Amino acid sequence: MEAAMFVLPPPPRYPTSQLVGVGGQALIETNNTLTKPSGSEFQLVVGEGTYVLRDELYLATPPPHPSEAPVHNPNPLATTIAPPTAGVRLSLTILTPRQGYVSSLYRSNTTNRTVSPFPDSIQEHPNESQSQASDAGSHLQANGSHNHSYGRSTVFGDGNPALAIPVGKDSKDPSKKRKPKSNMIKSNSSFVSRVIPHDALTKRLNERSPEGIMAFANINRALQWLDLSSSTTFPKEEHLTKILFTKAHPLCHDINQITKSTTHIDLVMGFSTGDAIWYEPITQKYARLNKNSSINGSAMSCIQWIPHSENMFLAAHMDGSLVVYDKEKEDSPFIAKDTPTSAVDKPADPAHPILSVKKSVQSSNQKTNPVAYWKVSNSRINAFAFSPDDRHLAVVSEDGSLRIIDFLKETLLDVYSSYYGGLMCVCWSPDGRYVVTGGQDDLISIWSLEESAIVARCQGHNSWVTAVQFDPWRCDERNYRFGSVGEDCRLLLWDFSVGMLHRPRAVAGRQGSITSPLPGKIAGRLRSSSNLTSVSINGDEIVHPVESRARTAILPPVMAKTIDDHPLSWLSFESDCIVTTCKNGHIRTWDRPKDSSEEPI
Repeated sequence: MEAAMFVLPPPPRYPTSQLVGVGGQALIETNNTLTKPSGSEFQLVVGEGTYVLRDELYLATPPPHPSEAPVHNPNPLATTIAPPTAGVRLSLTILTPRQGYVSSLYRSNTTNRTVSPFPDSIQEHPNESQSQASDAGSHLQANGSHNHSYGRSTVFGDGNPALAIPVGKDSKDPSKKRKPKSNMIKSNSSFVSRVIPHDALTKRLNERSPEGIMAFANINRALQWLDLSSSTTFPKEEHLTKILFTKAHPLCHDINQITKSTTHIDLVMGFSTGDAIWYEPITQKYARLNKNSSINGSAMSCIQWIPHSENMFLAAHMDGSLVVYDKEKEDSPFIAKDTPTSAVDKPADPAHPILSVKKSVQSSNQKTNPVAYWKVSNSRINAFAFSPDDRHLAVVSEDGSLRIIDFLKETLLDVYSSYYGGLMCVCWSPDGRYVVTGGQDDLISIWSLEESAIVARCQGHNSWVTAVQFDPWRCDERNYRFGSVGEDCRLLLWDFSVGMLHRPRAVAGRQGSITSPLPGKIAGRLRSSSNLTSVSINGDEIVHPVESRARTAILPPVMAKTIDDHPLSWLSFESDCIVTTCKNGHIRTWDRPKDSSEEPI
């Protein structure tokens, strides 16, 4: 009998492949769904009033790509490292800023330290500009950076002629923004699986309100472009564009607030493969950077545009490196080399290395990426945030360190340590006086940069804290409000004032006041300060020893509530609402109290 020729069938077309899910059912992609739950369980009761859940948008989770075979591991004790993933995060923007938030804070120019020149006072500004009103909320982002500019600060890379834009390059039409060259829809790249634009995308963009909030959301191996202010004519749950990547997962992303307009948006994305993509969604053009790990082969955990820059962005790689890329430059193989600095070469504690500059922004070789390359830690960097004055950078990492860097001078200023475990998230207060971090010790820490010390620990979460964020509409010159979410599925709101942080330790009791002792279940697992010695440069302490827990105040939350069935991953405060997300794809919008006397205008 003649043997029959065996021919492999063509691969099934997505999404009709029968991928097996939970319970043996076929795993298929569904559309986004929008619900409007009601009831007391969907309300947040705080002193100023009640926040009510407006709606819940559930993002469709794409199944694995057909070429990605399911991993079967028969050994339950195997320690195979899974590829990095991230919960749902949003990048928000309003293309035409509206008059909503007016900051009552501005920083004075006084300083009280040589190494860390942070302000020692904040006052009411009599002539505060309102031109950037609404974006302050949408860009107190997951990284904590504020979109206000308190006077023109020095631009990163100033003084290096190699970074100057050649004369005449933009002379034809200065108002026309440069776009990537490749069309994502027509691309034959194996990196992108497919692009699904809305059938009426052009009509939706032309007819939508420019004051509405746009969002980009990552979920699994997909990125969705959403209009969160859609009406009944254009349902909110219908994406503007959905991009499915083959195997790479987008872990972080950011919108350039300098170049945005009603006809142009610059979005940068960081991936689990270490790649970065510069994407212009209106024209569907894109460019891929760090291709084939030419500069750094580890995944990106956080990505942000450099303040005041149209071209440069900063990416945190999971090997502990911070890399500055230029969106328009080609990549070239990079070999890290130490650049002589004035910093101490060998710190006392090897767990906290001094900033190592592998390539300086002042380097004369700026024809290709990277623009700058800094080795910050030997552990994974989890998040970073630019300060409101656009001069400093707060970086948190898996080794439990908070590092304050003057990124304009490429200088490490301060290193602080958690009591226990890694630090997961970080943000700045709107006035730049305080930095707030959340960590794996289930605690939130408030750090005063004027005092170079921790001033309070915030106890209330029952699991890792995944995001912290200040509410600029409820902050003034002495009082602060911030929120936090965690893997315990809870949203917590916190209030503190300058006076509270300096009360006698005996003051305790009512909610919102500061108490002294830590609970017994945490006290036994805190990091001892005996193994950490300080490092000084020019007489100023750089690596600060851990403050004794007996001297650290405890701040309880003013509101704590479980708001989801899945671990939470992100939150943001907007002028009229709070937005939260979870790792499973739920985006919840909470309306601010309608009867509040301090309701935003």
